[in-house]
Amino acid sequence: MFQGLRFRLLVSYLSVMAAILSFFSLWVYFRFNHRLYQQSEQLDRKLESIAQLAAPYFSRVEDLGHHYLKSNQKLPWEELVNSEQQSIEWFDEQGQIIASQGGFKLSFSPQVGFLTLRRKPFPIRTYTYPIFSEDSTTQDAFLEGYIRISQATEDITTVQQELLWQLTTGILINLVLIGIGGFWLTHEATAPIEESYQQLKQFTADASHELRNPLTAIQTSIEVMLNHPERVHPKDMKKLVAVASATEQMSRLTQDLLFLARTKTPVSTVENAWKPTSVNEILQNLVDLLEPLAEDKEITLKYQVLANVAVMGEPAQLSRLFSNLLQNAIQYSLPQGKVSVCLAKQNRFCLVSVEDTGIGIAPEDIPFVFNRFWRADKARSRREGGTGLGLSIAMAIAQHHGGKITVTSELGVGSCFKVYLPIYYGI
Repeated sequence: MFQGLRFRLLVSYLSVMAAILSFFSLWVYFRFNHRLYQQSEQLDRKLESIAQLAAPYFSRVEDLGHHYLKSNQKLPWEELVNSEQQSIEWFDEQGQIIASQGGFKLSFSPQVGFLTLRRKPFPIRTYTYPIFSEDSTTQDAFLEGYIRISQATEDITTVQQELLWQLTTGILINLVLIGIGGFWLTHEATAPIEESYQQLKQFTADASHELRNPLTAIQTSIEVMLNHPERVHPKDMKKLVAVASATEQMSRLTQDLLFLARTKTPVSTVENAWKPTSVNEILQNLVDLLEPLAEDKEITLKYQVLANVAVMGEPAQLSRLFSNLLQNAIQYSLPQGKVSVCLAKQNRFCLVSVEDTGIGIAPEDIPFVFNRFWRADKARSRREGGTGLGLSIAMAIAQHHGGKITVTSELGVGSCFKVYLPIYYGI
């Protein structure tokens, strides 16, 4: 019970933290991308500025070539150029290189505008600026050459992938650490609740056990009085019958509470009573036993065997499980109704379905039908002697035997309870 609670708390905690970390990582990723593109735009403006600074000196470079660049004269673009990461190349109108300056050369013809070259180890961003001159005679502009500014830069895609990988790795590592811490926190958080629950369960078991003796004495006294009606005033007989009915109901309630309180007993203490048990034999006995009750309510009780299987368990508990389901089906079925019991095999499980044509259960009530003391119609259940523990006991027995119970229902149509228990194949 508490292991499932801890697991749900841990999953919820991890889900919240994963959502927070993912949101934060996305924010970092998009902010970093925005910064990268801003830097890319700044780089383009820088390359364009260098080209514009070098443009007025194109004629001198064209005339003197490398000699002009190697002269002691300070050139205006030198402060902006990193000799290792950048280069400046001058071309004539045919695209033939005239001179170059910087840490590398590119072996392709100039192309006007911006261009990114995917080269190792780093991509190169280039900007080619065309140089035009004006004919003094015709006043027409003609192409004189090109200036190409290049700079090695990090590939934005590579940086994005690296950032994404680091963020993902960071999230996973953090989730592992959060999971370890969350496991400890959930254990510490549920420890007081579990302790209180164990104390409450022990109190319920002790109280139920102690109540059995006075209830037995009351029942015995009432039975003696009912067996000698001549000693009872006729006016008190009706009250005495009501007391007997209430005492019987209290006795069943204490037995049910005691059973539920002891359901979580460690397996090692109860497995000695387990043995291979024929499910068909249990169901057949119950059908024979409850058939008169069904006939009194004008209800047809049918039993179908599709597979004869055995399970490992305690026969008395298994009989109580199916008895609770059958009695519920008969109790809540209307006259002229039908209750069908079917024994089948599904994979490695024994499947017992109990289907009725009763009043049904509302969809919003289905998640609560196995809760202790829960009733869809409290007034009718109390009037008919129900305690609200029958389905809780059935589910507890099924889970104790490694199985489960599912339910489907529709108001005004009926309900179907399916019990799954592991099949015993022998050793």
